[in-house]
Amino acid sequence: MVQSIPAAQVTLRNLKQTLGLQLAQDPAFFLEWSEPHAALSEAEQQLLDRVKANFLELVEDPPMLENSVKLVVLAPLLDLAGFYHQPFRLETETSIALALEDEGTVIRGRIDVLVLRQRLWLLVIESKSKRSDFAVTGAIPQALAYLLANPTQTQPSFAKITNGNEFLFLKAMRQPAAEYGTSRLFSLVTPHNELYAVLQILKRLGSAAIA
Repeated sequence: MVQSIPAAQVTLRNLKQTLGLQLAQDPAFFLEWSEPHAALSEAEQQLLDRVKANFLELVEDPPMLENSVKLVVLAPLLDLAGFYHQPFRLETETSIALALEDEGTVIRGRIDVLVLRQRLWLLVIESKSKRSDFAVTGAIPQALAYLLANPTQTQPSFAKITNGNEFLFLKAMRQPAAEYGTSRLFSLVTPHNELYAVLQILKRLGSAAIA
């Protein structure tokens, strides 16, 4: 009998047991995020500086809600990355629940999933607790479940997870073996503007997803 596990409940252990999923040990597995990228224009940098400044305004009045993150941070990034134009098509998937234990208290949130193409997914985390956000690492299993959903997929799939502050990129392959890799964590509270790198990686992954 086939057991169905809701995406909100999947864990890395589930994926390891059912798919044989392993964290890639080869540093070359996910070079798309770390290799040199095309330089941004001055206009792009200026806009990203405004996005970061707007985000820092949100930080002053927590909690940061999902719709605010989408408007202030995600929408400008998608526009600059060219994802509002063909061959990309933006779709909103059904939101999935996320619950974490924090010092004996259940913290509830949800993940809203945007699909640009079936090989490129964006996951936005919204917190419903007194905390201003969830760590993006809590959404890794759910993101991988989407990326590995097609058993015949022979090309890599990519995801970006964000809570408005942090950004993490994932790459996963189902064939010939189930593997995944992650980028380093990018944050908007660092002294320099890491949105520059986030946009460059989005452009790179967009090109890879349609190759």
